Amino acid sequence: MSEPQSAFELLGGEPAVRDLVDRFYDLMALEARYAGLRALHPDDLDGSRDKLFWFLCGWLGGPDHYIERFGHPRLRARHLPFSIGIAERDQWLQCMQQALSEQAVSDALRERLAESFHGTADWMRNRSG
Repeated sequence: MSEPQSAFELLGGEPAVRDLVDRFYDLMALEARYAGLRALHPDDLDGSRDKLFWFLCGWLGGPDHYIERFGHPRLRARHLPFSIGIAERDQWLQCMQQALSEQAVSDALRERLAESFHGTADWMRNRSG
């Protein structure tokens, strides 16, 4: 009996994760509705793109590129300098959902990821409202 495929494998591995991350940041930079989220990031998004790509590879069940470079992600601690409330959480989730919807991702996987992303994004909140 074979093991179930990871979300990383179901997405299509590193090329698909890179495409997803790149589309996420492209949308963040292009769409006015994500302006609050974009404002939390540096002018140059290249480092942010790489870090999210490295993180998501491992988080989705693939290679632990982020951990190999930086150690434990400590997501909440790393995001404490940024004011993250419900609006920022929701913009992140909506932007990621839009990026996922533009990829060849099954509805079942998109729903599974949306639930996981929501739990993580909500945990990142460090202020009410």
